[in-house]
Amino acid sequence: MKFLCVGCDEPMKFINADAPEEGSVSIIFGCPKCNNQIAMLTNPQETQLVRTLGVNIGGGAVPHEPLTLTNGLMADRQPLADAYIVWTKEAEERLKKAPSFVQPMAKRAIISYAREKGIGEITLQVMDVVKEKSGM
Repeated sequence: MKFLCVGCDEPMKFINADAPEEGSVSIIFGCPKCNNQIAMLTNPQETQLVRTLGVNIGGGAVPHEPLTLTNGLMADRQPLADAYIVWTKEAEERLKKAPSFVQPMAKRAIISYAREKGIGEITLQVMDVVKEKSGM
């Protein structure tokens, strides 16, 4: 799927993804030719449906071959800012169980991994991958 600028018929480029409300995602695209911008807002149910399919909104690593072109178009996107990375309740609880002096270091490592992989939601599975990679 592509978004085209109506005025100049240019493919829009991904600019930013934001989480304005719990479970919602706002995605902004811009025209590289005329700087026209559009925004798409998903509701929590749409966001959950997309995540259930294994797609990271905002352009993350998607294992399915049909979306290779989409990933390529989004390759120039900026890494997710910490404010756009959401933690599940279970992941937050697990982090709180770690010794207090370890929590800041663990949180930085998990967020760094999420940014690197384009992951917008920290889950127990993400924490398990980071734990395994770090050899803990």
